[in-house]
Amino acid sequence: MQTPAPRDTAKDAGAPAAAPSPLAPRRTRWLWLALAYTSLGTGIIAIFIPGIPTTEFILLSAWAAGKGSPRLQRWLENHPVFGAMIHNWRNGRVVARRAKISASLMMSLCLVIMLFTVRHRWIIVLAALGMAAGAMWMWSRPERVNDVQAGDGGAR
Repeated sequence: MQTPAPRDTAKDAGAPAAAPSPLAPRRTRWLWLALAYTSLGTGIIAIFIPGIPTTEFILLSAWAAGKGSPRLQRWLENHPVFGAMIHNWRNGRVVARRAKISASLMMSLCLVIMLFTVRHRWIIVLAALGMAAGAMWMWSRPERVNDVQAGDGGAR
């Protein structure tokens, strides 16, 4: 029987460590691990390709790792870049202002590229509506964990 090692998620944040996720049964754990690594790989690739969201894939990877690999989950939580994303999301569904600006710029860039490359305008309209909905949701999120703790946001 394998027991998960304690986590050090509060290392830099000063917050209590997240409760350990229950591991999936041994026979299905490899599926969760495959999802975690696939999502992580996609998230890393998305850093370099405009229009593909990075944060969502990293969060999916951390969630799946919690069910398949405590070691991968600890690595993600303590990663200098990904750890902050995961901590912010788990502590109030927070999206940092830098991430909001970056995502908004990338969506705008993708829309401009679509205007010059896509012949069917209805596809552009659908994409623009999806991007607008995503941007409205994203900009409605609090920007700091302190905002959530003070009661300024955090609706789920």
